[in-house]
Amino acid sequence: MNHILPKDEISIGTNYILQLNHPLGSGSFGEIYKGKNIILNIDIAIKCESLHRKHQRLKYESNVLKYLQGGKYPPPVGIPALYDFLISENFNYMMMELLGPSLEDLFEIFHNKFSLKTILSLGDQMLCRIEFLHSRHLVHRDIKPDNFLMGLNKNKSIVHICDFGLCKNFRDQKGKHIPFQDGKSLTGTSRYASIHSHLGYEQSRRDDLESLAYSLIYFSRGSLPWMGTKAQNKQEKYKKILQIKLNSTVNVLCDKLPNEFIDFVNYIKDLAFDDRPNYLYLKSILGNIYDKYKYNYDTIYDFTDYLTKKENEEKEKENKKQSEINFLNIQNKNEKEETKISENNQQENNNFNQNDKNEQ
Repeated sequence: MNHILPKDEISIGTNYILQLNHPLGSGSFGEIYKGKNIILNIDIAIKCESLHRKHQRLKYESNVLKYLQGGKYPPPVGIPALYDFLISENFNYMMMELLGPSLEDLFEIFHNKFSLKTILSLGDQMLCRIEFLHSRHLVHRDIKPDNFLMGLNKNKSIVHICDFGLCKNFRDQKGKHIPFQDGKSLTGTSRYASIHSHLGYEQSRRDDLESLAYSLIYFSRGSLPWMGTKAQNKQEKYKKILQIKLNSTVNVLCDKLPNEFIDFVNYIKDLAFDDRPNYLYLKSILGNIYDKYKYNYDTIYDFTDYLTKKENEEKEKENKKQSEINFLNIQNKNEKEETKISENNQQENNNFNQNDKNEQ
């Protein structure tokens, strides 16, 4: 690059800048920072993974995202755009679309309380993203509020599914469903993991949906019965959480929620390992609650005004930063012009003195 970067910025390849002072979070296998695509002149997200990690998954995740994008730009609704994947001396880097806060972040900001309308609207979009993933013969295996992010600007009402490092094909190359297996270790996040996953069974489409059900119940209740479970180690904690999940009947889980939630969870729990879920039926259950309470079918959430306000603040901040840069550029330009004028004047004086000397 032909300019000097600030100390908190790193040049990646020739087209990207990573901003160390703008961490965005972390995924299953890497840290995420805000960055810049110099060619497109847009802000992006850059996911970093150390080459010294024992289990590297970022290249795999970028391939999954590339596959889901299908060579299209913009990509399908709710799928983050992938810009590039680069390898340096010490890190893997995945350059992707910059998104807004996760549903977990927003839930915490709103003191663990979402309205029923917001939960239903989010649930419908989350279900659509999972259905799309399954249509591409992939199971996510880590469905949770942290892995769904709102878009930015014109896409701020769209829920995006993210973090594909644990994704797995549930069909082989011949299109046949993978066989049932047991003896597997738990993959994903224990809070939202399905009972089958806890029991060591191979995950399939039904497990993603069970994790979605737990996420919606979490939004509705503000917590889940097994949250805060204490244990001496991770394995003991998993066993305790499994036991609480086994003892928590659907009626108890959905206590004080619309009865349709019971139908939603029961349908998912009745799915066989290789069943194709009826996504339309699950959407209709959420729609029935929507109609019962006569909600408007729109994309206004509890946090819509918050996102708009934050977006405007970011724009003001960016405009102020750009104004400062423009001021410095003008100042530098004026200084260069003044220096040039001074040099020209000095040269003229030198020439005059020389001529005067010659005449003498």
